[in-house]
Amino acid sequence: MNLARMAGMAGNDDKLPQKSSKAAIDAFVDKVRSTPVVKPAGARGRLIFAMDATASREPSWDRACQLQGEMFAETAALGGLDIQLCYYRGFGEFDASPWLSSSQALLERMTSVSCRGGRTQIEKVLRQAIAETRQHRVQALVFVGDCMEENVDELSHLAGQLGVLGVPVFLFHEGDEPLARRAFEEIARLTRGAYCAFDANSASQLRDLLGAVAVYAAGGHAALQDFSKNRGEVVRRLTRQLGKD
Repeated sequence: MNLARMAGMAGNDDKLPQKSSKAAIDAFVDKVRSTPVVKPAGARGRLIFAMDATASREPSWDRACQLQGEMFAETAALGGLDIQLCYYRGFGEFDASPWLSSSQALLERMTSVSCRGGRTQIEKVLRQAIAETRQHRVQALVFVGDCMEENVDELSHLAGQLGVLGVPVFLFHEGDEPLARRAFEEIARLTRGAYCAFDANSASQLRDLLGAVAVYAAGGHAALQDFSKNRGEVVRRLTRQLGKD
Protein backbone atom coordinates (compact mmCIF):
# COMPACT_ATOMS: atom_id res chain seq x y z
CA MET A 1 0.00 0.00 0.00
CA ASN A 2 1.60 3.29 -0.98
CA LEU A 3 1.75 6.40 1.17
CA ALA A 4 -0.60 8.57 -0.83
CA ARG A 5 -3.36 5.96 -0.87
CA MET A 6 -2.93 5.83 2.87
CA ALA A 7 -3.51 9.58 3.03
CA GLY A 8 -6.76 9.33 1.12
CA MET A 9 -8.06 6.52 3.35
CA ALA A 10 -7.00 7.93 6.73
CA GLY A 11 -9.32 7.97 9.72
CA ASN A 12 -9.15 10.34 12.68
CA ASP A 13 -5.92 10.94 14.57
CA ASP A 14 -6.97 9.13 17.73
CA LYS A 15 -7.69 5.78 16.06
CA LEU A 16 -4.75 3.41 16.28
CA PRO A 17 -3.68 1.71 13.03
CA GLN A 18 -5.12 -1.73 12.31
CA LYS A 19 -1.73 -3.27 11.55
CA SER A 20 0.24 -1.07 13.94
CA SER A 21 -1.04 -2.22 17.32
CA LYS A 22 -0.62 -0.22 20.52
CA ALA A 23 2.25 -2.55 21.40
CA ALA A 24 3.97 -1.76 18.08
CA ILE A 25 3.56 1.98 18.59
CA ASP A 26 4.86 1.69 22.15
CA ALA A 27 7.88 -0.22 20.88
CA PHE A 28 8.55 2.54 18.35
CA VAL A 29 8.23 5.16 21.08
CA ASP A 30 10.64 3.28 23.33
CA LYS A 31 13.23 3.22 20.56
CA VAL A 32 12.92 6.97 19.92
CA ARG A 33 13.04 7.63 23.66
CA SER A 34 16.48 6.04 23.88
CA THR A 35 17.83 8.10 20.95
CA PRO A 36 19.34 11.43 22.05
CA VAL A 37 19.62 14.39 19.71
CA VAL A 38 23.33 14.98 19.16
CA LYS A 39 24.23 18.38 17.74
CA PRO A 40 26.33 21.36 18.84
CA ALA A 41 24.46 24.10 20.71
CA GLY A 42 22.95 26.58 18.26
CA ALA A 43 23.52 24.36 15.22
CA ARG A 44 20.74 23.50 12.78
CA GLY A 45 19.50 19.94 12.82
CA ARG A 46 20.09 17.86 9.68
CA LEU A 47 17.69 15.13 8.61
CA ILE A 48 17.86 12.92 5.52
CA PHE A 49 14.43 11.94 4.22
CA ALA A 50 14.58 9.01 1.80
CA MET A 51 11.71 7.59 -0.19
CA ASP A 52 10.89 5.10 -2.90
CA ALA A 53 10.03 6.57 -6.32
CA THR A 54 9.52 3.31 -8.16
CA ALA A 55 6.51 2.59 -10.33
CA SER A 56 4.31 1.20 -7.55
CA ARG A 57 4.03 4.70 -6.11
CA GLU A 58 3.08 6.46 -9.36
CA PRO A 59 -0.74 6.35 -9.16
CA SER A 60 -0.89 8.77 -6.23
CA TRP A 61 2.54 10.40 -6.05
CA ASP A 62 1.16 13.95 -5.97
CA ARG A 63 -0.84 13.31 -2.85
CA ALA A 64 2.19 11.68 -1.25
CA CYS A 65 4.16 14.86 -1.97
CA GLN A 66 1.48 16.94 -0.29
CA LEU A 67 1.52 14.76 2.80
CA GLN A 68 5.28 15.02 3.15
CA GLY A 69 5.22 18.76 2.56
CA GLU A 70 2.73 19.18 5.38
CA MET A 71 4.90 17.01 7.60
CA PHE A 72 8.02 19.13 7.23
CA ALA A 73 6.09 22.41 7.36
CA GLU A 74 5.80 21.72 11.09
CA THR A 75 9.52 22.36 11.51
CA ALA A 76 9.63 25.67 9.63
CA ALA A 77 8.82 27.75 12.72
CA LEU A 78 11.78 26.23 14.56
CA GLY A 79 14.25 27.67 12.08
CA GLY A 80 16.56 24.84 12.86
CA LEU A 81 16.21 21.95 10.40
CA ASP A 82 17.87 21.28 7.07
CA ILE A 83 16.50 18.44 4.97
CA GLN A 84 18.09 16.38 2.23
CA LEU A 85 15.64 14.50 0.01
CA CYS A 86 16.87 11.20 -1.40
CA TYR A 87 14.99 8.87 -3.70
CA TYR A 88 15.63 5.98 -6.04
CA ARG A 89 13.82 4.79 -9.14
CA GLY A 90 14.34 3.20 -12.55
CA PHE A 91 17.51 1.35 -13.53
CA GLY A 92 20.03 2.30 -10.87
CA GLU A 93 18.91 5.93 -10.64
CA PHE A 94 19.52 7.56 -7.26
CA ASP A 95 19.26 11.24 -6.42
CA ALA A 96 20.21 13.26 -3.34
CA SER A 97 19.16 16.89 -3.23
CA PRO A 98 21.16 19.77 -1.82
CA TRP A 99 20.36 20.52 1.82
CA LEU A 100 17.00 22.30 1.86
CA SER A 101 16.02 24.83 4.51
CA SER A 102 12.29 25.23 3.82
CA SER A 103 9.26 23.00 3.34
CA GLN A 104 8.46 24.85 0.10
CA ALA A 105 11.86 23.97 -1.35
CA LEU A 106 11.28 20.34 -0.38
CA LEU A 107 7.82 20.29 -1.95
CA GLU A 108 9.08 21.83 -5.19
CA ARG A 109 11.80 19.22 -5.37
CA MET A 110 9.39 16.37 -4.76
CA THR A 111 6.78 17.53 -7.27
CA SER A 112 9.42 17.55 -10.00
CA VAL A 113 9.92 13.78 -9.59
CA SER A 114 8.16 11.22 -11.78
CA CYS A 115 8.11 7.57 -10.77
CA ARG A 116 9.86 4.86 -12.80
CA GLY A 117 9.91 1.11 -12.48
CA GLY A 118 12.92 -0.49 -10.88
CA ARG A 119 14.33 -2.41 -7.94
CA THR A 120 15.03 -1.10 -4.47
CA GLN A 121 18.30 0.76 -3.79
CA ILE A 122 18.33 1.04 -0.02
CA GLU A 123 22.07 0.40 -0.01
CA LYS A 124 22.60 3.74 -1.74
CA VAL A 125 20.44 5.49 0.84
CA LEU A 126 22.57 4.13 3.68
CA ARG A 127 25.83 4.96 1.89
CA GLN A 128 24.59 8.51 1.32
CA ALA A 129 23.86 8.94 5.02
CA ILE A 130 27.33 7.65 5.91
CA ALA A 131 29.03 10.00 3.47
CA GLU A 132 27.08 13.04 4.63
CA THR A 133 27.68 12.32 8.30
CA ARG A 134 31.42 11.98 7.78
CA GLN A 135 31.37 15.53 6.40
CA HIS A 136 28.94 17.05 8.90
CA ARG A 137 26.78 15.29 11.48
CA VAL A 138 23.31 14.14 10.48
CA GLN A 139 20.83 13.83 13.36
CA ALA A 140 18.55 11.22 11.77
CA LEU A 141 17.66 9.29 8.62
CA VAL A 142 13.98 8.67 7.83
CA PHE A 143 13.09 6.04 5.24
CA VAL A 144 9.65 5.14 3.89
CA GLY A 145 9.39 2.01 1.77
CA ASP A 146 7.31 -1.06 1.07
CA CYS A 147 9.77 -3.74 -0.06
CA MET A 148 13.41 -4.82 -0.09
CA GLU A 149 15.19 -6.63 -2.95
CA GLU A 150 18.82 -6.43 -1.85
CA ASN A 151 21.47 -8.31 0.11
CA VAL A 152 20.46 -8.11 3.77
CA ASP A 153 23.99 -8.75 5.01
CA GLU A 154 25.32 -5.77 3.06
CA LEU A 155 22.53 -3.54 4.33
CA SER A 156 23.25 -4.68 7.87
CA HIS A 157 26.95 -3.91 7.47
CA LEU A 158 26.16 -0.38 6.34
CA ALA A 159 23.61 0.05 9.11
CA GLY A 160 26.27 -0.95 11.61
CA GLN A 161 28.49 1.84 10.30
CA LEU A 162 25.66 4.33 10.79
CA GLY A 163 25.24 3.01 14.31
CA VAL A 164 28.90 3.69 15.05
CA LEU A 165 28.51 7.20 13.62
CA GLY A 166 25.50 7.81 15.85
CA VAL A 167 22.87 8.21 13.12
CA PRO A 168 19.55 6.53 14.01
CA VAL A 169 17.40 5.28 11.13
CA PHE A 170 13.62 5.56 11.50
CA LEU A 171 11.98 3.16 9.05
CA PHE A 172 8.29 3.38 8.14
CA HIS A 173 7.07 0.26 6.40
CA GLU A 174 4.07 0.53 4.09
CA GLY A 175 2.32 -2.82 4.02
CA ASP A 176 3.51 -6.11 5.47
CA GLU A 177 6.03 -7.64 3.05
CA PRO A 178 7.96 -10.06 5.35
CA LEU A 179 11.45 -9.75 3.83
CA ALA A 180 11.28 -5.98 4.04
CA ARG A 181 10.07 -6.16 7.62
CA ARG A 182 13.00 -8.31 8.71
CA ALA A 183 15.53 -6.10 6.95
CA PHE A 184 14.02 -2.87 8.23
CA GLU A 185 13.88 -4.14 11.80
CA GLU A 186 17.55 -5.13 11.63
CA ILE A 187 18.58 -1.73 10.25
CA ALA A 188 16.67 -0.04 13.07
CA ARG A 189 18.31 -2.29 15.67
CA LEU A 190 21.83 -1.72 14.40
CA THR A 191 21.44 2.07 14.25
CA ARG A 192 19.49 2.37 17.51
CA GLY A 193 16.63 3.75 15.48
CA ALA A 194 13.06 2.50 15.16
CA TYR A 195 10.79 0.50 12.86
CA CYS A 196 7.06 1.00 12.51
CA ALA A 197 4.57 -0.56 10.07
CA PHE A 198 1.53 1.34 8.84
CA ASP A 199 -1.49 0.46 6.76
CA ALA A 200 -4.10 2.35 4.77
CA ASN A 201 -6.04 3.39 7.85
CA SER A 202 -3.15 5.02 9.67
CA ALA A 203 -1.92 7.88 7.49
CA SER A 204 -2.69 10.39 10.23
CA GLN A 205 -0.42 8.59 12.68
CA LEU A 206 2.29 8.19 10.04
CA ARG A 207 2.19 11.89 9.22
CA ASP A 208 2.35 12.89 12.87
CA LEU A 209 5.13 10.46 13.81
CA LEU A 210 7.24 11.54 10.84
CA GLY A 211 6.63 15.14 11.82
CA ALA A 212 7.58 14.37 15.40
CA VAL A 213 10.90 12.84 14.35
CA ALA A 214 11.63 15.91 12.21
CA VAL A 215 10.75 18.30 15.05
CA TYR A 216 12.81 16.26 17.50
CA ALA A 217 15.83 16.39 15.19
CA ALA A 218 15.45 20.15 14.88
CA GLY A 219 14.72 21.19 18.43
CA GLY A 220 14.90 18.28 20.85
CA HIS A 221 12.45 17.63 23.71
CA ALA A 222 11.15 21.18 24.15
CA ALA A 223 10.19 21.53 20.49
CA LEU A 224 8.55 18.11 20.47
CA GLN A 225 6.46 19.00 23.53
CA ASP A 226 5.11 22.09 21.76
CA PHE A 227 4.45 20.09 18.61
CA SER A 228 2.49 17.44 20.48
CA LYS A 229 -0.02 19.78 22.12
CA ASN A 230 -2.43 19.73 19.20
CA ARG A 231 -1.66 16.21 17.98
CA GLY A 232 -3.16 12.80 18.55
CA GLU A 233 -2.40 10.43 21.40
CA VAL A 234 0.31 8.62 19.42
CA VAL A 235 2.51 11.74 19.34
CA ARG A 236 1.63 12.69 22.92
CA ARG A 237 2.70 9.21 24.02
CA LEU A 238 5.99 9.62 22.16
CA THR A 239 6.54 12.99 23.84
CA ARG A 240 5.85 11.59 27.29
CA GLN A 241 8.31 8.75 26.70
CA LEU A 242 11.02 11.11 25.43
CA GLY A 243 10.51 13.26 28.49
CA LYS A 244 11.65 10.38 30.70
CA ASP A 245 15.24 10.60 29.41
